[in-house]
Amino acid sequence: MPEYTAPLRDMRFLLNEVFEADKLWASMPRLAEAVDPETADAILEEAGKIAANVIAPLNRDGDEQSSQWNDGEVTAPDGFKEAYQTYSEGGWGGLGGSAEFGGMGMPKMLVGQVEEMIQGSCVSFGLAPMLTAGACLSVAAHASQELKEKYLPNMYSGQWAGAMDLTEPHAGTDLGIIRTKAEPNADGSFAVSGTKIFITWGEHDMAENIIHLVLAKLPDAPAGPKGISLFIVPKFLVNEDGSLGERNTLSCGSIEHKMGIKASATCVMNFDGAKGWLVGDENKGLNAMFTMMNYERVAVGIQGIGIAENSYQNAVLYANDRLQSRAPTGKQAPEKAADPIIVHPDVRRMLFTMRALTEGGRAFSTYASKWLDISKFSDNAEDKKLAEAMVALLTPVVKSFLTDTAHESTVAGQQVFGGHGFIREWGQEQHVRDIRITQIYEGTNGIQSLDLIGRKIAANGGAFFKLYIEEINQFIASQEGNAKMAEFITPLKAAVANLVDLTDWVMDKAQGNANEIGASSVEFLQVFGYTSFSYMFAMSSVVALEKEGSEPFYANKLATARFFTKRLLPRYISLSEAVKGGADCLYGMEADQF
Repeated sequence: MPEYTAPLRDMRFLLNEVFEADKLWASMPRLAEAVDPETADAILEEAGKIAANVIAPLNRDGDEQSSQWNDGEVTAPDGFKEAYQTYSEGGWGGLGGSAEFGGMGMPKMLVGQVEEMIQGSCVSFGLAPMLTAGACLSVAAHASQELKEKYLPNMYSGQWAGAMDLTEPHAGTDLGIIRTKAEPNADGSFAVSGTKIFITWGEHDMAENIIHLVLAKLPDAPAGPKGISLFIVPKFLVNEDGSLGERNTLSCGSIEHKMGIKASATCVMNFDGAKGWLVGDENKGLNAMFTMMNYERVAVGIQGIGIAENSYQNAVLYANDRLQSRAPTGKQAPEKAADPIIVHPDVRRMLFTMRALTEGGRAFSTYASKWLDISKFSDNAEDKKLAEAMVALLTPVVKSFLTDTAHESTVAGQQVFGGHGFIREWGQEQHVRDIRITQIYEGTNGIQSLDLIGRKIAANGGAFFKLYIEEINQFIASQEGNAKMAEFITPLKAAVANLVDLTDWVMDKAQGNANEIGASSVEFLQVFGYTSFSYMFAMSSVVALEKEGSEPFYANKLATARFFTKRLLPRYISLSEAVKGGADCLYGMEADQF
């Protein structure tokens, strides 16, 4: 049976030593009241126990059994309901929620580490609290006080779950063409009718009620995305005293049969005049949805890290145990028939690649979460403005690059196992299947790449991008006199200069060819990602060099940073050349010739 242990040491290293989260939290009064280092450490410790002992054991069996649909009712796999109750009773569902309505009000930097543990131990389970948290974010930010009081406490407690009902069979990412309608009722509610697809945990038996947040159009709504509104549509109506009333007129028509995340129910939801209530202003539904979108997209990147970490841990165990052939330098285990495969250079290449991409991703998601926290909790208007710009810029990179590299990691983990990696009992093929969806939902990675270069860079003349580059360059300047850091700073400086030049190149070419941005976007985001990881490893190395020799952890940090810098960072060179290959070669054939 595959094993999982929460990577608490690395999480603490990032929070306490690299990003000095305690100082950041203390600088913002609302966070200073909610969290201190001792509280944060206790949360990490307990979350690690829940992940390893309660949730991780569900992963394999849940994949084998999967959720079951029967005449509109969905039953979660064995053990899921009990684990969900344990998770909820511990207050974990309200960890990042508003304290006014029963949440704990914790910062995303800390919540993100807990999310990684839950997603890494069993992503199918982790999707349930993740979707509830996303729904809560939108309700907390945009709903009326009455709706907040009515729904948020029970959603934070886990007594009620949440679901996000966005797209439809014909719409995909283009939400402007959705057909779900909301007709006004005499009592101020709305009758919502339509069909939604790909609704994660839209129906299940783990909570007594499910609160759907549904995008729909009012009768007189403008065409396109400017005519979308957001509605709360509960599975069971809620009486004035808070008790549950009759079942609403919505139902699960079916669940999808999927490549991965099989234990999670991906539902087709039908709304037949279901009673709903407007969240926020009319025709401003996308604004309400985007309140939670940055958090959800960062959470998807964190999902990738969690699964990749699980794959890495088991690959390391296998590589130390599996005997095959002798090391190139001679016998390393002469008392055995062969050496453990970890002695072989190619196995070490795969393990180091997994480790570097996972640790780089964890650092980058924590860094992005820092900006989310400043944008949400800071009372300084200037700091909030900067943070909002950084969140906008970095979010598509976190979602896309972290899931792309995490998929690479799980494939490497499967490869370490050789033939056994293809066999279900060993767990690695499940990681490959499960992680694949992270590159698709919450906006495909191709869409994220377009968002980065088109909306977050080109649309504002590179204003957000320049802020980020300025910060990195300030860090580089701060290390100019540190000879020990030269091995990390010199490559970082070159990567940053290349990224700046590449951005200018794409912007210039796009003036004469509208296809250039779309043609270059994926590789451009990858260049941005590798450069950002270089920045993360450089910041981590400053700390590790200062403490090298005090414990093996810091030497290992430096070894991983050196591997990334020498073996993975140079990928940006070929990716940059691919960008400069231009758009014309993509249109060298007519559509009917493909």
